[in-house]
Amino acid sequence: MKTQELETYLHEQIPLSLAMGVSVVSISDENVVLTAPLVPNINHRETLFGGSASAIAILAAWSLVHTRLAAAGMTRAIVIRRNTMKYELPVDDSFATRSFLEQPDRWQGFVEKLAERGMAKIQVGADLECHGRRTGHLTGEFVAFDTATLKRVNNLTPKLR
Repeated sequence: MKTQELETYLHEQIPLSLAMGVSVVSISDENVVLTAPLVPNINHRETLFGGSASAIAILAAWSLVHTRLAAAGMTRAIVIRRNTMKYELPVDDSFATRSFLEQPDRWQGFVEKLAERGMAKIQVGADLECHGRRTGHLTGEFVAFDTATLKRVNNLTPKLR
């Protein structure tokens, strides 16, 4: 997948990414790097709003799972199940986030389980960076579903009214 293709997908399917000014810098098997300007993500202290930091880190981590599955010919629904975000330093300028697999050796098992059972989960991390320094870290658990499993899960889940 090319960077512009992923960026267009994020902007169309996740409108918050467009409002945040997210750009896709690079995609590889090891990571996805996203950047964003400070201004649309600024807080009352003229630093990065924590919600924006978390959102872009989740986007980068989700994008890594999405692009790796796409490269393997496995288009799947991917959702975040849980995450923790550690804020280490204030961000006062444009920033980037670099995603990576927390345990790369588990990827093959994730793919095999997804193919076999129609659902699998994996841990993905993302480091937030500004001025060449790590300013935050996300650890997230992502779940991928095939269409049949997603429909079955949705039918079992009570609808919110």
